[in-house]
Amino acid sequence: MRYLLNSICFFLLIGCASYPVQNGFETKSNSLEKTSNPYFSNAEKDYVYKAKIDAFNKSFGGIFIIKKLGPEHHRIAFTTEIGNTIFDFTFDGEDFKVNRILKDLDKKILVNILKRDFKALIQEESKVKKSFTLQTQSILQTDLLSKKHYFYYTDDQLNKISRVDRNKEKVEFNFTKIENRFAKEIEIAHHNFKLHIALKAFK
Repeated sequence: MRYLLNSICFFLLIGCASYPVQNGFETKSNSLEKTSNPYFSNAEKDYVYKAKIDAFNKSFGGIFIIKKLGPEHHRIAFTTEIGNTIFDFTFDGEDFKVNRILKDLDKKILVNILKRDFKALIQEESKVKKSFTLQTQSILQTDLLSKKHYFYYTDDQLNKISRVDRNKEKVEFNFTKIENRFAKEIEIAHHNFKLHIALKAFK
């Protein structure tokens, strides 16, 4: 019985521990002032991906485009391969505008989630609150739209972002096949919501 109670207390303590403690992060004293995400920072480049988005038990395939229009100003559009718009958003500083969205996706909760996802995806810099290390990785904690985000770097290259709420990872952004400040494959996986986004750059 004592062993059982000790085990229960142990798991309760782990469950209440912060995200860095749960994952074995070590606090780093000398911190960078800002995070860095270079993947959509070139205003002269159109970032074009083949995309699959699964939401509300429906799948949407097509072309996903991100265009930087100015400092902190991006436009994000997702269209079918024949050019019909599924959604079209504009981010300009703290302002967010829905230019167009397919009726099946025009749900407040989904729009707000997409807003958070894409804000994290395109935010080039944000103020660092805490710094950590994990083996060969550096992890920077910041806030985006009032949510904690952890940026994972290996050899100064961003390969993952985690959005954390109540000490649990809710959303995971993975950047792979990175060349010349360009992530050819990106995955956005939600752990508590039926939403998954897979992006693969056109060759």
